[in-house]
Amino acid sequence: MGEPENQERGADYYSKSVRAGKRTYFFDVKATRAKELFVTITESKRRFNEADGRFTYEKHKIFLYGEDFEKFREGLDAAINFVENDQDTIREDTSSEAIKTSALDVSFEDLGGEDEN
Repeated sequence: MGEPENQERGADYYSKSVRAGKRTYFFDVKATRAKELFVTITESKRRFNEADGRFTYEKHKIFLYGEDFEKFREGLDAAINFVENDQDTIREDTSSEAIKTSALDVSFEDLGGEDEN
């Protein structure tokens, strides 16, 4: 794997694909013009287009920059821990009101209020 100054902009420095059921996730490391590395996470799903009888790929991409790694990791870890540890509680509770008032209820006004740069 080459150093950032030895590769052209937009080139992948690292790439890893993960197949998970009907989806494939791609984790790619790229560089900005200023040669700062960042991660792209792409979810790809194969879809059948009934109109023309062909398969297409639906893709969703996230760009993750170095200054956001720690907060992203914290959020992802918290969400995974919630699923692993609390999903039985959610399944047992048939009240949708309990879910609405839980930690899952997030307002966009609440986001970014802490350490905005």
